Amino acid sequence: MDATKVIIDSVDRFRQRRTAPLVLELDLTEGLTDGPPSDPLTAIMAMRKTSLTDVLSGLKRARTDDRVKALIVKIGSQSPGLAVVQELRQAVAYFRAAGKLTVAYAESFGELGAGTVPYYLASGFERIYLQPSGDVGLTGVAMEQRFLRGALGKLGVEYQVGQRHEYKTAANTFTQDHMTEAHRESMSRITESVTEQVVAGIAEGRGIDAARVRELIDQGPFIGAEALEAGLVDRMAYRDEVYDEVKSAVGDDAILQYVGRYAKALTSRKLPRPGEQTVALVHGSGAIRLGRSGRSPLGGGGAMGSDTICAALRAARRDDNVKAVVFRVDSPGGSYTASDAIWREVVLTRKAGKPIVISMGDLAASGGYMVSMAADAIVAQPGTLTGSIGVFGGKAVISGLLEKIGISSETVGEGTNSGMLSSTKGFSDAQWARINAWLDRVYDDFVNKVAEGRGLSRERAHELAKGRVWTGADALERGLVDELGGLEDALSLARRKAGLAADAPVRPYPRLSPLERLRPAESSEDKAAALAQVRLEAWGPIAHLAGELGLPSYGPLMLPGWWTIR
Repeated sequence: MDATKVIIDSVDRFRQRRTAPLVLELDLTEGLTDGPPSDPLTAIMAMRKTSLTDVLSGLKRARTDDRVKALIVKIGSQSPGLAVVQELRQAVAYFRAAGKLTVAYAESFGELGAGTVPYYLASGFERIYLQPSGDVGLTGVAMEQRFLRGALGKLGVEYQVGQRHEYKTAANTFTQDHMTEAHRESMSRITESVTEQVVAGIAEGRGIDAARVRELIDQGPFIGAEALEAGLVDRMAYRDEVYDEVKSAVGDDAILQYVGRYAKALTSRKLPRPGEQTVALVHGSGAIRLGRSGRSPLGGGGAMGSDTICAALRAARRDDNVKAVVFRVDSPGGSYTASDAIWREVVLTRKAGKPIVISMGDLAASGGYMVSMAADAIVAQPGTLTGSIGVFGGKAVISGLLEKIGISSETVGEGTNSGMLSSTKGFSDAQWARINAWLDRVYDDFVNKVAEGRGLSRERAHELAKGRVWTGADALERGLVDELGGLEDALSLARRKAGLAADAPVRPYPRLSPLERLRPAESSEDKAAALAQVRLEAWGPIAHLAGELGLPSYGPLMLPGWWTIR
C-alpha cells in the first residue's frame, strides 16, 4: 500500500506541474547576456545569467500559453542599458496586452541614489511593489565628462590628436579642459532625447500627466513612503507578501518558473526539421578588432572580431536553408579596417539576395554604425546610441613625464618616419600631414559608404556625420535608421522581406556540432573559422581605466567616453 501511495502521489504531483497555473519570474539583479556565449570562458561566466533572446522568445510564447498567468520581475538598482530596458518594456507590454498580470518588484530603485532607468523599466508593469525600506531614485538623466588635460600637463604628458570632425569628441578628454560648443550641444541633445523617452514612458505606464512626471523628477529621489503617496509605486511590500498576493490572484497552486527555463523547455521540445527555411541570427558585441571574437580571462568586456563575424555571415549566406539574416550589433566601434571587413560581408550578403536586417542594442556607434549601414534595414530602440560617423587618431607624448621621473630614451631607426608613432617625441610637420591625410581618407570612405548605404547625398551624409552621436529616436528622423523596435521586430521584418512565415524558426550562426567545435578549421571558409577565442589582454578588468588614461585601445572608430545610460 505504501508503494502504491508513493506512485499515486508522484503521478498527482506530475499532473499538477503539467496543469497548474504558471507564474514566470525574471531576476534582473543577475544581469542579462545579449546573445549566445562566444567562447567557453564566456559560457562559464554566463551560466547564472539569462539571455535576452531567451527572455524575449519566452515572453512571446507565453502570451498565447493559457497556463501562464503572470510575470514577476525583480529589478535591481543596476538595470540593463537603456535600449535593452526599452526592449524588455516592449515585451512586457505585449504580454500585458494578452491579459496577463505583470508585477515589478524592487528592494530599492537606488538607495537614495540614481535609479531613473530601473524605475522607467518598472513603470511598464501593471503593478509596482517596493520593499518598505526602499527608495525610488527618480532623479533624471545626466551625462558627465571628465577632462584630464590639466592633470596630464602637470605630469608632462601632451596629446597630439586629430579628429574628423567637431563632434568626434573622444580625444577631448585629453586635449581639452572643458566641453567645446559641439561637445555640449551633442551631449545636451542626447540627455534631452532620453529624458523625453523616459518621461513619456512613465507617464503612460503610471497614468500620470507628462508635466507632472517632470515635476516628480525634479523632486526626487523619494523615500519609499513619499513614492507611494506620489503614485510612483502601488504598494510597500516584502518579497513574501508580493508573491502571496500574486498567487492569490492567479491561484494558490501556481507554480513558479524562470522565464529562461520556460523558454529553453519550449525550445527543447521543438526539433528542427531537415531542410527547414530559417532566419540566421548573428551576434556581434563589444569593441571591434581584427581577428577572432573573444574575451580576456582577466575580465573586462568581450570583443567583436572581424574574422569571427565575417565567417558567420559567410556561413549563413552560403546555407541554402537560410533565407534572411538578422545581425545584432551592440558595439561602440573600434578598428576601422576590421569594421570595413565586416561591412563588406554585409554588402555581399545583401547582393546574394538574402535580406539582412540590423538589430541595434544599447550601442551601435562609430565602427558599430559602419558594420550596420549597408544592411537592407536598420532597427534600433529610441534609446540606442548610434551614429558617431567620424574618426580620430594621434598619440600621447610622454617625454616630459619620463624626464620628470629620470627616464631617458634614445631611438635608432632607418626611414624618416620610422619612429613617428613613438610616444617620446612629437610629430613633425611632415608626419602631421600623413596623419591628417589618413584621417581624411578614413572619414571620406566612411561618409561615402553612409551615403551609398542609406540613400543619401554625400553632402547630407556629411551633415549627419562629423562624429556626432544620436539617439535611435533622433537617428530615425534623420534617416540613419529605418524603424524603432527590438530584436523581435527585426526578426519579423527579416521574415517578411524573405517571404517566410511569421513563425519561421531562428537559428544562431554559426551552427556548429560539438565535433566541429573541437576540430581545427579546414580553411577560412570553414564554419569553424567563426569560433571565438579566449585572448589574453594586458588590461583585463581595468581596460576601461586604461582607455581613459590614453593607453592603446581598439582603434580610431570608437564612441567617445562612456555612453551607457542606466
